[in-house]
Amino acid sequence: MTEVLRAQPEIERPVEPRRIEQVATACPLDCPDACSLTVEVRDGRAGLLTGSARNPSTADFICGKVRRFAEHVYAPERLLSPGLRRGAKGEGSFEPISWDAALDLLAERLRRTAERHGGEAILPLSYGGSNGLLTQDTTDARLFSRLGASRLARTVCAAPSSRAARGLYGKMAGVALDDYVHARLIVVWGANPPVSGVHLVPRIDEARRRGARLVVVDPRRTQLAKRADLHLALRPGSDLALALAIHRWLFENGRADWGFLERHAHGAAELRRRAAPWTLARAAAATGLAAADVERLCELYAESSPAVVRTGWGMERNRNGGSAIAAAIALPAVAGKFGVRGGGYTMSNSGAFVPDAAAASAAQTPPTRVVNMNRLGRVLVGEEPPPISLLFVYNANPLATLPNQELVRRGLERDDLFTVVFDQVMTDTARWADLVLPATTFLEHSDVVRGYGSMAIFRNRPVIPAVGEARPNVEVFGDLVRRLGLARAGDPETADELAAAILPEPMRAALDRDGIAYPVTGPAPVQFVDSFPLTPDRKIHLVPEELDREAPHGLYGFAADPASERFPLALLSPATGRTISSTLGELHRDTVALEIHPDDAAARGIGGGERVRVWNELGSVETLARLSADLRPGVVLLPKGLWSHNTLSGTTANAVAPDTLADLGGGACFNDARVEVERV
Repeated sequence: MTEVLRAQPEIERPVEPRRIEQVATACPLDCPDACSLTVEVRDGRAGLLTGSARNPSTADFICGKVRRFAEHVYAPERLLSPGLRRGAKGEGSFEPISWDAALDLLAERLRRTAERHGGEAILPLSYGGSNGLLTQDTTDARLFSRLGASRLARTVCAAPSSRAARGLYGKMAGVALDDYVHARLIVVWGANPPVSGVHLVPRIDEARRRGARLVVVDPRRTQLAKRADLHLALRPGSDLALALAIHRWLFENGRADWGFLERHAHGAAELRRRAAPWTLARAAAATGLAAADVERLCELYAESSPAVVRTGWGMERNRNGGSAIAAAIALPAVAGKFGVRGGGYTMSNSGAFVPDAAAASAAQTPPTRVVNMNRLGRVLVGEEPPPISLLFVYNANPLATLPNQELVRRGLERDDLFTVVFDQVMTDTARWADLVLPATTFLEHSDVVRGYGSMAIFRNRPVIPAVGEARPNVEVFGDLVRRLGLARAGDPETADELAAAILPEPMRAALDRDGIAYPVTGPAPVQFVDSFPLTPDRKIHLVPEELDREAPHGLYGFAADPASERFPLALLSPATGRTISSTLGELHRDTVALEIHPDDAAARGIGGGERVRVWNELGSVETLARLSADLRPGVVLLPKGLWSHNTLSGTTANAVAPDTLADLGGGACFNDARVEVERV
């Protein structure tokens, strides 16, 4: 890696800064909260980031990850200019070239690939690395649509949840953060707010001070679970069984609200029929919980009002994930928990907004093939033809984030694959690129920022000048459209033009006036008072036909645990408080340990701090062991978001994660990884 491509260390200078400013912006990173921020800028250089009062839901504090975001902006791994690979793939060595040379080369490669192999030989791969509304699905979508490229199904996260929410409720806006203080029962299911959505935590604390009870459903004894009135440490992938048992209990014990169901829902009788086999005893056997604890949750939920269920994305990451989410968010309908402030469910509130992305991209969706990103390895090695000849990665780090990591690596090794990585830093994926392009961070470009927990939207402007030669996504993809002769009259091109195309006029006016805007329901809608299902008939569809057809065992059909005698342990890979997916991973260079329950460690002769190998038929990871009684026996843990430098083998949990798909939405099944662990 040539030094020209990397950020240089700051030189100490005994000169006081000439100018210090406090500049307002908002965080676009992949988190529900959408914090409003203040950035300390000294002579054009970003310093400490703090929370601001512009978004009342997130005022006063922010997470430690974003507080130190300037370390990412000026990291030694920061890309400062375009670079062309020299040497073997994977070495991360690049020769600096100019932007004009890089874009000329890339435009020619795109043109030649489309002409020789067809547009579908081009695969754009992106996810939520930037997460602003302008950095994705605008000029980039225009480019790839007009080239006839393969389309990407962004399914690595939230696909089953979104599919379930859309099928049942049309993605109705959920209970707002601020309204949790009104709840008398809060069920946090498959979520860990202290590390993913920290602003929910003080609302939970305040609700408990007012007398609310807290239930946490999670295989781990998280910090929140340790404070809960009831913690249900169920087996990974068994959430569906628990949810169906609650439904059965509600129906069979006269606690279903048939009046509400008759007015506002379809399919209640069919849901009851499908839940009927799930007795407390059967649910206990499937989940590994005590039947008395399952019944206690049923009683708490029936007795409490307002009651709110906060579903997270942990419960979707398995073969039953879509049905589990659907069953959980159907609970407020069956139990009659809607219609009061603090009652109902929260998953993602992105459905509260209706930005017109199609208008911004000015793209038509061609009938090209769709590639599920969870199967990237299979596609790149040719198991799912036609072959990919050009891979364009942006807003993503697939080698660190997608399942079946070793197969993805094999695909990236191909000499006949031209890989472009457009990123802020030299990621694990970028080391395998043929061409790297330096991207701006959210402090360096214009964007539109939308929360999906906090119901707020912001219009960001650059806070600091671009570092090195970094350029915004909007600009680079727009340039490629023009170089390829694909531009059309009337295309919105600048950030301002794209924002105007996305946002309705009342929202733009509010942003200009107040610096913050809200959906038409306001910042804190009450479900079935201000916010109603966005289904065509405005009713809840408890067993929607399209989801029933899609799920391999039918909606709410339970698939058994994939554990085997050879691979008996379930590997979890949850988020941590250090990274946002894999973003910021370059800042953390320590070796991350595999957590294992003391009983499982003793059975394998493993002591704390010893080197271990966790493996299955897909791959293996070598790292150190850490004994943790906070896991249920039979579960081991290695966090997501790790980079190759965080383990002793250079592989991560994704090396043992299957690329099988969830029952809905083609979602990832990371929590279906079944492994064995041995001392090395």
